[in-house]
Amino acid sequence: MLTLGVTLPASADPTTATVTVTGGTLAITAPIGAGSLGTTANSWGGFVISGPPGQVQVLDARSAAAGAGWVASVISTPFTPPAGPAIPASSVRYTAGTITKVGTATYTASDPTDLTGSVPAVTATGITGDNSATWTPVISVAVPGGMAAGVYSGTITHSVV
Repeated sequence: MLTLGVTLPASADPTTATVTVTGGTLAITAPIGAGSLGTTANSWGGFVISGPPGQVQVLDARSAAAGAGWVASVISTPFTPPAGPAIPASSVRYTAGTITKVGTATYTASDPTDLTGSVPAVTATGITGDNSATWTPVISVAVPGGMAAGVYSGTITHSVV
């Protein structure tokens, strides 16, 4: 009978090694100066002026685990003229339009019709890893009848959490 054996060193210590991948940030970019959304002749019955303020993009480099997500929100100030009554933020509507995505996630546009408070505009769910979403919203301002002629200015703010 033949016996084979393996000889181990007198002392063996395994070494455990690890690597760490850290997540990046979650950020949103939107146009700083959108310019004019449009112009129309005044009407006693009211009218809607709509236009795109420019591209909005969310970059999520947090290397999120499966199921993580984010919510991009939007809020507007009233649209005010140099003098006289303002157009309230409740008359401002937001339509996200087509969402271009990179990465694994499900994106849903909320298309809020009242921007008085911060409201969801686009939500991402079911995220795995880094991702991004880009869209060009349309802002619609319902101008009540009887408003004075002039340039009305408002501020639209985007945020993401």
